This record gives sequence, structure tokens and C-alpha cells, in this order.
Amino acid sequence: MPVHNPKEPTSVARPLLDSAEPRLLRLRALDWPGRVRAFGPAVAMAIAGVAICLELADIWVTAQLPDAPYTPLPFAPEDVAGTTFPIFGALLVISRPRLLLGWLLCLGGLGSAANILAANTATLLVHSGGHPLVHPLWVFADGVWNLTTYALGVLLPLLYPTGRILSKRWCVPGGVTATALALDWLCSLIAPSSVRTGYNALEVAAFAPYYQGTRQVMHTVVAVGMALAFSSLVVRFNRADGIERRQILWPLVAMAGVVIPWVIGYPVWWTASLTLPLVPAAIAVAVLRYRLYGIDTLISRALVGAGLVGVVAAVYVLVGAGSSLILSGVDRFAGLAAALFAGAFFHPIRGGLQRLVDRALYGRGGDPFALAAGLRRRLQHADPAHALLAALEVLREGLSVTGIAVEIDGTVTASGRPGPVAREVPLVWHGEPVGRLLIGPPGGRRFPAAHDERVIAVLAPYVADAAHTVSLTTALQRSRERILTAREEERRRLRRDLHDGLGQTLASMAMTINMARRSLERSPETADTLLRDLREGMNSVTADVRQLVYGLRPPALDDLGLAGAVRALAEEARPGLAAGGESVAEVEVTGDMTGLPAAVEVAAYRIVQEALTNVRKHARARRVRVVLHRNGELRVVVTDDGVGLPPGRRSGVGMSSMAERAAELGGTCAVTSEPGRGTTVTARLPAVPAPPDLG
Repeated sequence: MPVHNPKEPTSVARPLLDSAEPRLLRLRALDWPGRVRAFGPAVAMAIAGVAICLELADIWVTAQLPDAPYTPLPFAPEDVAGTTFPIFGALLVISRPRLLLGWLLCLGGLGSAANILAANTATLLVHSGGHPLVHPLWVFADGVWNLTTYALGVLLPLLYPTGRILSKRWCVPGGVTATALALDWLCSLIAPSSVRTGYNALEVAAFAPYYQGTRQVMHTVVAVGMALAFSSLVVRFNRADGIERRQILWPLVAMAGVVIPWVIGYPVWWTASLTLPLVPAAIAVAVLRYRLYGIDTLISRALVGAGLVGVVAAVYVLVGAGSSLILSGVDRFAGLAAALFAGAFFHPIRGGLQRLVDRALYGRGGDPFALAAGLRRRLQHADPAHALLAALEVLREGLSVTGIAVEIDGTVTASGRPGPVAREVPLVWHGEPVGRLLIGPPGGRRFPAAHDERVIAVLAPYVADAAHTVSLTTALQRSRERILTAREEERRRLRRDLHDGLGQTLASMAMTINMARRSLERSPETADTLLRDLREGMNSVTADVRQLVYGLRPPALDDLGLAGAVRALAEEARPGLAAGGESVAEVEVTGDMTGLPAAVEVAAYRIVQEALTNVRKHARARRVRVVLHRNGELRVVVTDDGVGLPPGRRSGVGMSSMAERAAELGGTCAVTSEPGRGTTVTARLPAVPAPPDLG
């Protein structure tokens, strides 16, 4: 019989614990980012502090050694790396604790400081007569240097700038380089003894003939692996967008100041100590401040500065030479004259050079804020319908692209030729998405515009405001069309109900009364009179109902359609034209009149009806012509050959009614006239029904 152990969980409790253990593990894993954010900055600052302390110790050790023949400086490039890399790495960790780049800079700088201190200490011990720690120090220095090489020369380019590797295939150069570095350190561990490296108790005598060759092979493999790692930056640059490309360009420009002296070699290699701090600084700036600075800004300022120096120098030389030739006795005033001249024209010269550089780098659009000022001036004089197009034109000019467009609810407003779309930017108005900004491919700009982000950041709010205005206008118009359509549809339904319901009821009542009148036997005369009067009253009610139905929607529209109803109106108006000749009322219809919204049909019918009424009453015309033309919109034209409108005549109720009916649908109605040459009424109405409201 098994004995229950009270310390062992029961069968009921064990599943609960089993299910809780993975949950606890997950909670611990989820808490890891929080721990990094909490303790990461402190650890990074501690690493930077340790590296600086090691460098201070190395300063004392270096002071005991003779001057290095390859540099006039009292420090080596490793000293610079051991000081600057941890500092900028700590700044990155403080701002982005979870980004691996900051940690690589910190550890790489610490490795550089430890390497140079161990190497200089071993060299000092050799100069002091030797010591058993010389070889262990060299082995330690080689191991730390190999780790530093792997961190800064392999991992950093593979992970920069996102902190993630491009793909798993890029693990191959990293793995090969790590293996070569490990074998290289193993070679130093079993290296033969020498005066420089001291006595090695672990040396392998049989390996001594192959020591130098093996290490040379390992160094070659490491160099190839580093070259492959840096080639990943080229691949990443080709795939990246504008922001990530600037992040990659910054360190590449800084690395040029290190690589060029390294390639030249011994005479100028020491200058790398001065340019090496630019590498971690460029990485930190590119990661943290890429939205504020760009390579184009650096080049622009450099060109403007060089131009100013050249202009001032040229002015100085010209003034000095001129004073020497013309006034040989006042050479001492040449410098003062040149300084005054250069100072007086400094700002105009600088402004002109800046405009030339901006034109060379960016095309016609240079300063984003100047573009914004021009856009504000254009928007002050543009109506809301054209504000969006004006904003797009200015943005296209600033970005120097072939075209740019805005998509709002499936409707595209374009400036230029935006296709194929090279970039898409969401437009947000006070936290509410209003559309998409579609940017076409770049035009003929001679320099890749890194200032595009600044242009978009400055001008995109104006585009979003204009897009929001267009969206509101469109929504308002659609809402108005839906209201009018619903009103006309309701009128159509009411007419049908009155006609089919009340009309039939009244007709049935009339038949019943007739039957009652025939069946009455008592007082036939009185009953007949009453019933006859009732019958007449019911006829009047029927006429009133018919008139009500006609007021809701002209029945001719349902019976004859818009074209037939207008022809009927023209026939009714022809007898009322002026006498004295043959009167003509003709109707011309072009386009398909079927499928028009009910509101458009009613508006067109009423406008034609009101125009013909005015012709009969006031025009004294013998000929009237009505044109219905549908091509994307419905155009209604009523023309007569009457006397025209008298000068100074005010619009009456009829003309105002025509204009209001067109405006309700988002259309227009204009009346033009010349005395003695007739009158023309032109109405334009939207002929496409609004989409149904699915909400």
C-alpha cells in the first residue's frame, strides 16, 4: 500500500501546479523587458565607468613606455574606442534599452579598453625584464580583442540599424567569423614562447612552424567575414525606405574617416584616432535623431561653408592685390577693407549660396518652411474645392516627384502622374484618419532628397486639413442628396397610396350610393336630390385628392418619363405663345434619361415648367426650345426668342424657385438674357445617384 507523502502535491493539486508552472515561466519571460528597462541604463553606465577607469590606468601605463613610432599622439585608436564607444553606447541604452546596438557599443568599448591596458601592461613587463604574467596577459588581450572584433566588426553591421538580422542566411558569415576568431585565440593560447610574448607553459612545439601561417589564414577569414557583414548594409540600404537609408548613410560617412587612413597605412594611420569617435556618435545620432538631421543637411552646410570661405578668401585676395597695384603705399589697409567688404555682404552671399545648394540638392523645392509659407498664401486665395489640389501641387514641387495623389473614400485627387506609387502615407486629422497620401517615384533630382521627411512632416498637416474639408463637403452633399431622394421617394409612395387606397374607396362609395338611390322607394324625389348632391360632393373630394397627388409628384413623370413629360409641357405651352406667326415649341433629348434619381426628375420637370410659364406670361415669344442632355450630368436648357428681361429686373419667386431646386441637389441654375434677343435658362443637375447608406 503506497504511503502518502504530505510534502508531495495531491493528484488534484498537481494538475493545477503543472498548469501554473508554464504560466509563471511566461510571466517571467514577459517581465524581462521590464527588467531591461529598469536596470539596463544603470548597467550600461557601469560598463562605461569601468571602461573609463581602465583607460585612466592605461594612461599611467603608457606614460612608462617609450613613445610609439607610428603616432605623434600620446594615445592609440584603441584608447579612443575604449572611451567613446561605451559613452555613446550608454546613451543609446538609456534611450532604447531593448536595442542591442547600444549594448554592442558598450561591450565593444569595454573590450577595447581591456585589450589596450592588457597589451601595454604586458609590454611594460617585458621592458622591465620579464614576468610570468606576460603571456597570460597577451592571451587575455587577444581573446578580448577577438570578442571586440566580433561585436563591432560583425554583429554591429549585421544588426544595424533595427537590431535584427536581415535573414537567417546572414548567420553564416557570423558563424564562420566566430569560428575563425575562436581558432585564432586557441593559436595564441598554444603559441610558442618569444621575447615579446614571454614564456608559454602551454606551448605546443610541433605547432610552432605553422603558427604564423595559421594565424594569417584565420585573420584572412575574419577579414572576409567582416566584409560580408558590412555587405549586409548594402543589401539593407537597397531594401530600406528613406528613414532607414539615412540611418545607414550616417555611420558610413563617419567610417570613411577611419577606413581611408587604414587603407593608406602607416604614414597617416594615426589620424584614425581623431576620426574614430565619429563612428559611435554617428550611430547614436542616426538612431535617436534621424528625424532632425540628414546627410543632405551635412553636405549642404559643408558646401555653404566652403563657398563662404572661398568667397571671403577671394575678396581678400582681390582687395589686397588691387590695393597693391593701385595704392602701393596703403597695403596695411587691404585686410581691413577686405574684412569690411566681406562683413557687409556676408548674409547676402550666404543666402545666395544656400539657394544654389538647395537648388542643386533638392531642385526647386528647398526649404520646407518656405514651401509651407507659399502654400498658406495659395490657400488664402483658393476656394475649398481647389484647396486640396493646391496643397498637392506644392507638396509635389517640394518632394520633386512625378506625381502625388490623395485617396479619400475611394475618390482620388491627383497632381501630376503618381503611378506607380512609391510610398504611401496615412493622413490623420486630429487623430482621425481622413485618407491616404500616394507619392509617386522621384523625378530628375540630382541628389537623393533626405529632406523629404521634413517636407512631408511640414506639409502633410495642410494636406490633411484640405482632405478633411473635402471629406466633410462630400459627406454633406451625399447627406443632402439622400434627404432629397428620401423625400421624393416618400412623395411617390404617398401618391401611390392615395391613388390606390383612398381613390378606390371613394369610387366604391359612389357605386354604393348609386345603388342606394335606385333602391329607395320612399320619397324618391328627396332621396334622389340628396344622393345627387352627395355624389357631386364626392366628385369634388376626388378632384381634390387628385390635385394633392399631382402636387406630390407630377404623374406625367411616372406615366411618360422625364422626356415625355417635358414634351407634354411644351405642347401645353405652345398655344400660349405670341400670335402673329407660327408658334413653335420643340424638345430635343440626347442621352439616356432612364435611371435618373426621383429628385433629379422632379427638379428638372419643375424648372422646365417654371421656365415655360415665364415664357407664356412675359416673353412674348413665338419660338421656344427645350434641350435635355445627359452626359455625366443632366443639363436642362430652355431658350426663347422673346423680348428678354428688362434691365434692372429683380428675380421673382419663379426664378428663385428654379435656383433653389438646383442648389438642393448640388447643381446650378443660371438665367441669361439680352434685351430683344430672348432668354436662356440653363440648369446643371447631378445625374448619378448617391450610394446607398449602409449604416
